[in-house]
This record gives sequence, C-alpha cells and structure tokens, in this order.
Amino acid sequence: MSKPLLRAAVALAALVFVSAAGAADNGDPLPSWNAGPTKDAIVAFVTKVTDENGSGFVAPEDRVATFDNDGTLWIEQPMYVQLAFALDRVKALAPEHPDWKDKQPFKAAIEGDMKTLAASGEKGVAELVMATHAGMTPDAFQKIVGDWLAAAKDERFERGYTKLVYQPMLELLSYLRDNGFTTYIVSGGGIEFVRNFSERVYGIPPAQVVGSSIKTKYEIVDGEPALLRLPEMNFIDDKDGKPVGINQHIGQRPIAAFGNSDGDFQMLEWTTAGEGPRLGVIVHHTDAEREYAYDRDSTFGRLDKALDAAVENGWIVVDMKNDWKQVFPSAE
Repeated sequence: MSKPLLRAAVALAALVFVSAAGAADNGDPLPSWNAGPTKDAIVAFVTKVTDENGSGFVAPEDRVATFDNDGTLWIEQPMYVQLAFALDRVKALAPEHPDWKDKQPFKAAIEGDMKTLAASGEKGVAELVMATHAGMTPDAFQKIVGDWLAAAKDERFERGYTKLVYQPMLELLSYLRDNGFTTYIVSGGGIEFVRNFSERVYGIPPAQVVGSSIKTKYEIVDGEPALLRLPEMNFIDDKDGKPVGINQHIGQRPIAAFGNSDGDFQMLEWTTAGEGPRLGVIVHHTDAEREYAYDRDSTFGRLDKALDAAVENGWIVVDMKNDWKQVFPSAE
C-alpha cells in the first residue's frame, strides 16, 4: 500500500474510533461518574456477571444488590435525616409532655443542644425515636413522615432532603436494574420511614426495604382491625444486624453491597465472602465543598474499621471528590 493510501486508512480508522467513542459517551449509563478505575471496576463487574458465555455469569434471580441509605444514597450530615425528623417531632409534641423540658435526651432535643444529644449515643436516639414514632397506626405515621419531608429543608443546601440524594448512585441503581439486578435498601434507619419515599426517589418499592423497626400490635379499634406502633424496639438493622435483616427479609446473600460507614462493615464482609463474583463498594465522603468530608472521627457515618478493611477485602472505595462529576441532582 502506498504511503498516501496508508495515511488515509489510518485517518479513517481514527475517525471511526473517535465516532465510536463519542457514541459510547452519549450512551454512558453512569454519566455522573468520572472515567477511571472506580467506574471501570463497577462496569467490569456488571459486564462479568451478565455475560452468559463467561465463567462469571450469574443468573438474574441471583443478582441481588443491597444499598445502605444514610450517607450512601442520600446525605447524612450534619445528622441523620430521620434524627432531624425526630427532633422536629419532639418540639411539636413537647407541649403534651411538660416533663420533657427537664428530662434528657428530650431536653437537649428541645433546646437544640446537639453536643448533649450526641453524648446520649444510640440509646438516647432510640429513646427519641420510640417516643416520637409510636402511638399511632402505620398509615398515620406515613402521613406525618410524608408531610414533614414535603416541607423540611436542609439548612446548608436549602433543599428538601429527597433532593439531596446522590445523582451518581441514582444512575447506579438504574444501571444495575437495567442489567437484571434486584436492588434493596438495607438501612439502619426506620423501615417505615424509608419506605415512605424509597419508590418515588430510588425506584425501590417498599417491599424491598430492610430497616430498623419498632414493635407493632394488631388490635380491633372501634370494631375495625388495626395496627398500632408501640414504643418498643423490635429490630436494629445496623452493623451485625444487617446480614441478619437481609437473611430474614430477602432470604439470600447479595452479590453486591454498597455502604459508607462501619455500620455497613458486616454487610460488606458477608456479601463479599460468598462464592463467585462479588462486589463491595464504600462511598468515602471526601468533598467538603460540594458535600462533606468525614470518616474516622465523625459522630454520624463513622468510617474507620471498614476503610482499613477495604484493601484486604478488595472493596472499591469511591472517592466522592474525584470519582463523581456531580453530587446531587441538578436543581429544578
């Protein structure tokens, strides 16, 4: 082949390559993820388990992916969203409970004393939740949650909480479902709290939400069957409770798990210890400008043990600042 023809052939090949690359970019299922090893690893895993001719193929019925909610799918700073809800409920109910003004952790909640409230730990938060989430039917609770979410706004970003979900994770949820995965939320938050918005915001129906719960009683009220939420904890879906909750609600071990804190460690560990292709992913909050930067010393969403274990276990650590083109969905 003459040199002019050779140059023409090379130029044509380059043009075809550029056109193909452009087409791939236009059809990118994860457009809010920056190109790089993190995105490549996620795509490679999905490609592997969906390739019917490959050794890593996983049947659709076994493609189960579990996602933590707080800090993994939506914001969890400066406090968990459900805690913000509980604090507002304490203030709303305080006139009916005059003793709360001198009783911790209610006193701290009424006064906005977050230092004292944080010092009360999980026990204190649980006490607030039980006092403010019980004494009503599940339907009544759902109405209260829905009304609060429709009105409440985050002070820093001045947006409703359901607008402070992570755009890259919304894309990931859709990408997995488009490839035959069933996606579940496995949250330390209240199961009925999360079920209020899970389908509308994440495309995950209420039946695919696993979470902490308080006890519920069946009784006849005014001649009608009803359920009543009681001020007693039933199950805490956090830490080693997450694999237990998955087993109870889902009935099979996931092949992919996504979290962001030490509360997700056992879910990630159990998921990735199974046979065949496995994926464990940690969202690391490293972007103080667009969201928050926190890990080992955080009161909410502490990431310490799981961060150290990521390398040993082969878990992907998502660097929010470098791996995400954008954090939240574009403002409407």
